Amino acid sequence: MPFGSIKLNDGNEIPAIAFGTGTEILRKDATAAVGMALENGFTHIDTAQIYENEEFVGNALRDEALPRSEVYITTKYGGGKVSEAILDSLKKLGLKQVDLYLFHSPAIVDGTIENTWRGLEKIKDSGLAKSIGVSNFTVQQLQDLAKTARIKPSVNQIRLHPYNWVQNKDLVTYASKQGIVLEAFGSLAPITKTPGGPVDQVLSNIGERIGATPAQVIFSWLKSKGIVIVTTTTKKERLEEYLAVPDLPELTDAEITAIEEAGAKGPPSSFRSLTRKKAAFRLITVTVAATLLYGARWLFA
Repeated sequence: MPFGSIKLNDGNEIPAIAFGTGTEILRKDATAAVGMALENGFTHIDTAQIYENEEFVGNALRDEALPRSEVYITTKYGGGKVSEAILDSLKKLGLKQVDLYLFHSPAIVDGTIENTWRGLEKIKDSGLAKSIGVSNFTVQQLQDLAKTARIKPSVNQIRLHPYNWVQNKDLVTYASKQGIVLEAFGSLAPITKTPGGPVDQVLSNIGERIGATPAQVIFSWLKSKGIVIVTTTTKKERLEEYLAVPDLPELTDAEITAIEEAGAKGPPSSFRSLTRKKAAFRLITVTVAATLLYGARWLFA
């Protein structure tokens, strides 16, 4: 059973799972990985200007030679003039139009957030993108954007996993009320980045009931909320594992709650300690660099 698609607020539809070209293949030749994803059933490819691999996505699209209507392409604005950025992305991708163009981060703007969004609105108007959306926006940033936007974002792509669910619960609720579809990346963090935490046993228990791997349980959790999954891998067996999620029994309300309650307890204490150490190290590094650059007086300015 395929994942299917989700209707956007502009009437277009988006495939419910995407193959992402960040992380493992960031700034690398992604041709083979994207080609393998397409050959194994992925129909949605997610890339970005700052990933520096759009041209390789374009290579894979040409190599696979699939009908354009059968592949959904997302890319993201990553700096400079919006009107020039989209043309550069289209050229690298070898396309005349993308299905979804995202404002990658509120920290990367063409003048201001409002001006950048106006640029995306013009892109949709001109037909260079069927749909437009944002990425990494908070509730407040979405509310501020709504005050001046002529076109509402169709999508907000965010980092979302059980351990940051509590912090993002209000954002999920707001997006749902506003008809903004959420896309989630980095969702396997409890498995790949912070194993050994309270979520592990819950995923194992649920997996035993429905015959699923921990990754499939997390994706089933996202699927239950109508959230588009953005994931990546360079292994064929992982692609097959991810695409098999719709064939699994649905999670019960109790299982969904169990995942979220376990996530609310936070990742392993060893990870939290490591995170604090990394933060302290970054602070020391910035302090030393600033002292060397500006002299010790800046500390007391």
